Amino acid sequence: MQSYTIGQAARLLGVSPDTARRWADAGRMATHRDEGGRRLVDGRDLAAFSVELAQSGGEGGGAEESYTSVRNAFPGIVTAVRLGDVAAQVEIQAGPHRLVSLLTREAVEELGLEVGVEATARVKATNVHVDRA
Repeated sequence: MQSYTIGQAARLLGVSPDTARRWADAGRMATHRDEGGRRLVDGRDLAAFSVELAQSGGEGGGAEESYTSVRNAFPGIVTAVRLGDVAAQVEIQAGPHRLVSLLTREAVEELGLEVGVEATARVKATNVHVDRA
């Protein structure tokens, strides 16, 4: 299973490393130490925490502006994978945003997508619908 440093986890959660450290120190986010003494977060634990954080409306989502021409890229962490015979559904929690993608099972397997893995959802829409609240 993939593990993330505090800095990587902070980036995926859309917060500063100091905030992620405070959450870990307070026991909100489970961590463990590697042989070198670095604090790491298990990918599955980070995925669960990111969903919990987004649902609670907590701090997060304040990631720095991207330096790319792609304005619709959402870096995050895979929180669910549902495999069918041919198709698959993948959920990514990107800060406060939950994105769901339908893709082929083959693509999921080739990309090695599983809960706790870092991934970027890229969205291209030919139609945008606007609702008035």
